[in-house]
Amino acid sequence: MAISYIRPDKYFDGAFEQLKSINAYAQASGIDITEEYVDHTSQNNTLDEREDVVKFFRSNQGRDLLISDIWVLSSNITDLLQMVACLLKNEMRIHVISAGVVIDQNSDVMLVLGIIDQLRQVLESREKKMIGRPKGSRSSSKFDPYLDLIIGYIRDNMSVSAMARELKVSRSSLKDYIESRELKEVAKGLVTLDVPVDAEQKVIGTIVCPHSDKIQEESEA
Repeated sequence: MAISYIRPDKYFDGAFEQLKSINAYAQASGIDITEEYVDHTSQNNTLDEREDVVKFFRSNQGRDLLISDIWVLSSNITDLLQMVACLLKNEMRIHVISAGVVIDQNSDVMLVLGIIDQLRQVLESREKKMIGRPKGSRSSSKFDPYLDLIIGYIRDNMSVSAMARELKVSRSSLKDYIESRELKEVAKGLVTLDVPVDAEQKVIGTIVCPHSDKIQEESEA
């Protein structure tokens, strides 16, 4: 039994991109997703302010957790370290789909550090170069809070008209949302995913250490 955990953020992937990768990964790996959790709390919220999420994970000890990327847990490195440590203490297995790796209590410490360092590099690059909305990102929609419901309706073969009545929204707007997000393909698991080869070693290989020459120059300055 596995949980898919989705947390949209304007600087990273939206909910439907995450759903695509999670469903494709689950299908390719033969994993049965029994629960989906869509977390709409802001990345600005610290772990102490996310009581519902903390309680949810505590109540699901020993289960597999599927996330599209490590930033979904938190884009704050301090909070991320605490989150990963607590999830592993809770005997959960974290499937980081973008990297193609699974982190559990028996994982190489270098793998865990490599995953976290990848996020550090992304955040550092974003601070230096990113202005405005990242290329390729998708704007949020008023339907995003209902994403998990809509996915469930599609899986139950409910018509768009019936969904619109249930959600009390415009049928045409809902239809556009479903088509633009390719939610039917997401819900039916029709999206394919390329799993990296030697994923753990590739993650470890991305760790960036300060250059010794640069350190020497700074010490002499």
